[in-house]
Amino acid sequence: MKNPSPIPTAAGRQPLLGHLLPLLRDPLRFLARLPERGDLVRVRLGPLQALVVCDPGLTSHVLRDERTFDKGGPLSDRLREVTGNGLATCPHAEHRRQRRLIQPAFHPARFPGYAQAITARAAETTESWQDGQVLDVVAEMQGLTARITVDTLFSTTTSPDLLTQTLGDVNAILNAMPVRMMTPPPLDRLPTRSNRRYHRAQARLTRTLFRLVTERRATGTDHGDLLSMLLTARDTDSGPAEEMLSDAEIIDQVVTFFLGGADTSAAALAWALHLLGQHPEIEARLHAEADAVLGGRPATHADLPRLELAGRILTETLRLWPPGWVVTRTCTTDTQLGPHAVSAGTSIVYSPYLLHRRADLFPDPDRFDPDRWTPENPHPPRREAFIPFGVGARKCIGDRFSTTMTVLALATIAARWQLRHLPGARVRPARGIALNPSGLRMHAISRSATGTAVLPNGKQEES
Repeated sequence: MKNPSPIPTAAGRQPLLGHLLPLLRDPLRFLARLPERGDLVRVRLGPLQALVVCDPGLTSHVLRDERTFDKGGPLSDRLREVTGNGLATCPHAEHRRQRRLIQPAFHPARFPGYAQAITARAAETTESWQDGQVLDVVAEMQGLTARITVDTLFSTTTSPDLLTQTLGDVNAILNAMPVRMMTPPPLDRLPTRSNRRYHRAQARLTRTLFRLVTERRATGTDHGDLLSMLLTARDTDSGPAEEMLSDAEIIDQVVTFFLGGADTSAAALAWALHLLGQHPEIEARLHAEADAVLGGRPATHADLPRLELAGRILTETLRLWPPGWVVTRTCTTDTQLGPHAVSAGTSIVYSPYLLHRRADLFPDPDRFDPDRWTPENPHPPRREAFIPFGVGARKCIGDRFSTTMTVLALATIAARWQLRHLPGARVRPARGIALNPSGLRMHAISRSATGTAVLPNGKQEES
């Protein structure tokens, strides 16, 4: 292009610091206002700079051309510390082979089996609650989704003590990531308490997973779980040396599934419960659907087609509060992005949150409206603008797994419980790898106290 369009710089830039202060104060507000500047906007963090894509068409171009816009940038580099060369962070040159090897683990035929673990853990969690109990909703949902992820990864081969240790290490890593994202080298290697805790958890988690993988490979038994699928996967398109995943690659995939399957799904469930607490009329409709479909019992895989409102509630929740709210890529060669020239080595940022909050793409974008996703909507949302799982060849391989988990869990909760905010509570988005609601504590109220008694046999009677 002879005369490329200039790339505007985001407002609020300060000498030396760039846009660091507004990003630290309120990164979501900062992102949401960037489209006012243009379809591609330059942002600076001290001496570093990145280009933020603000247009759905350009975002789709970045996501679909994974060769030119490869995995990389500040966020991807930090994630690679934990997930290694797993599917979510590996470069384009290795992605296709890994995807082929892992895809059978997410074949539709496997989902009824996975759903059994989801149903069992959702029932266990909701049965442990007491009427009037104050729940730390994020912690409850993280515990639920983490245990589901462990069950589907390792089946019945993990002891309770090992499960507790593994979940503790995963949480320690996740809790440390927000600070590490903002900590430049070499400060991230200083022997501080938080750095020591992070590295200790990371090393122990790797050792645990390595032992599980080697023990399972030695037995050769197929337990019908994700780990068995990874161990037996074959890529017939590759040479003999590359037809299987190595133990190191399997460990990277397992860590990736832990972080992607547990933390992001927990965030989506927590936000959904928060939004339902703010909109009792929609919650009442969800309760009516749960009563009609489930009759007080936990939701199963066979119920999914009839849990339509639960599905739309989760879809709308992912629009408003996408857990993967910001993602980075690296430009691998001089190229064009729309009318703009982009140099090799440039960090590219795209944000599902930014696109999902654009009023020209989603009318009244801040309103929680699950009905915007009904087939009867005369003005349905543009699908290319809705990207909670990405698009293209690198779309999240676990999108269906996450959807199955969250819909079944939400419906199971709705069948037996109402959750109400504590008086005066202030819920805010917490900055981290996943966008979680901070300060979300709610009363669990048995639905038997609101007119519908759920009996042990799953039947209902009016109280």
